[in-house]
Amino acid sequence: MAAAAAQKVQEVRDITRIERIGAHSHIRGLGLDDALEARQVSQGMVGQVTARRAAGIILEMIKDGKIAGRAVLIAGQPGTGKTAIAMGMAQSLGPDTPFTSIAGSEIFSLEMSKTEALTQAFRKSIGVRIKEETEIIEGEVVEIQIDRPASGTGAKVGKLTLKTTEMETIYDLGTKMIESLTKEKVQAGDIITIDKATGKVCKLGRSFTRARDYDAMGAETKFVQCPEGELQKRKEVVHTVTLHEIDVINSRTQGFLALFAGDTGEIKGEVREQINAKVAEWREEGKADIVPGVLFVDEVHMLDIESFSFLNRALESDMAPVLIMATNRGITKIRGTNYKSPHGIPLDLLDRLLIISTTPYEEKELRQILSIRCEEEDVEMSEDAMMVLTKIAQETSLRYSIHLITVANLICRKRKGQEVQMDDIKRAYSLFFDESRSTQFLKEYQQQFMFHEESETIEQEPETMDTEIIS
Repeated sequence: MAAAAAQKVQEVRDITRIERIGAHSHIRGLGLDDALEARQVSQGMVGQVTARRAAGIILEMIKDGKIAGRAVLIAGQPGTGKTAIAMGMAQSLGPDTPFTSIAGSEIFSLEMSKTEALTQAFRKSIGVRIKEETEIIEGEVVEIQIDRPASGTGAKVGKLTLKTTEMETIYDLGTKMIESLTKEKVQAGDIITIDKATGKVCKLGRSFTRARDYDAMGAETKFVQCPEGELQKRKEVVHTVTLHEIDVINSRTQGFLALFAGDTGEIKGEVREQINAKVAEWREEGKADIVPGVLFVDEVHMLDIESFSFLNRALESDMAPVLIMATNRGITKIRGTNYKSPHGIPLDLLDRLLIISTTPYEEKELRQILSIRCEEEDVEMSEDAMMVLTKIAQETSLRYSIHLITVANLICRKRKGQEVQMDDIKRAYSLFFDESRSTQFLKEYQQQFMFHEESETIEQEPETMDTEIIS
């Protein structure tokens, strides 16, 4: 009974982990067609047609891999889908192109200098595709015999018979190979590959000659043809690693374990120079290709003047990724100075940027986004409730109305309802304040709060606040 209860708890834990829903978990790509025209609703993206089309052109530039060190700025009001566009680009690039995402304020909280943190972020965004040839044995298992000593102690011995369509060979097995084959549960009729250098065994599937055993094997069994030609073949293997991973492996005494510990520390410039020289050598010999990836810096106005100067210099390097930045600020102070500039970015860096602008969503688009979020969060919502929620999104903010979906769903489940109704939305709206109602509340009861003198400053200096806070 106790074992059954433990198993049930484990199942619940696994399901909870799998079903975690993030703010942008509904984004599957940029939603563009083959001509790079944006569809109105596609891959989780809604509206922002011009911005998505521009992002699609940048995406093609990244995929070609010819241009490095270009910088793009996505600028717009809060809640207009800047991060969503960046996430869409990441999904469209696929797993082979490195994509690193950091927040502007993140570099100040790490136990290293700002420039080192940015350098590491840059090098995480550049992949090195290394090609190497290896010898493999590939064939169908005819028979596998493993003899265990009668005494129960001593080394196991065995024989493995492999065949292709043209030849058949018997191999003597050592203890290590017997363990590998047992671990992979290899049996007669399997098509396997053995890497001669490492001894790694990989099971490709079952032979088509064993298709009659289908009922015994199960529906998930993969059937493949018996290999042709010789048993021993040369095969090109491609590994993709980032420059940062190579840096860490070569700079730390514990080597690659530092990647798992996260304790990479500061890496010396000499190490990086040697690695750059070695990678350049590999490129000339045709052993490796550089894969320029993407570094996405959200809330880029949080960087200071020293960081912006570093970015200016870093973008000129031939080992630079495509830099994508996002900001919701208007004309505001550059952090670390008393000067104001658009988006809080120095003019010399702004001059290098391709700027993509996002615009506020219309009512129809807000409704579609809320509908997609309801599907993502598995919430059934009535037509009236959706209409009220869209109205709330128009008058307050899209983020606030998205937060109300889960809250209203919980209220609905509490009353044993199956579909979120208008009353559930109204109840959630009355329980949780949006930004404008919270501000109104503060104005009414400011005397009861600590440090209410700040409110007098806000009333006296409206011009200063307008430039720094874009509502």
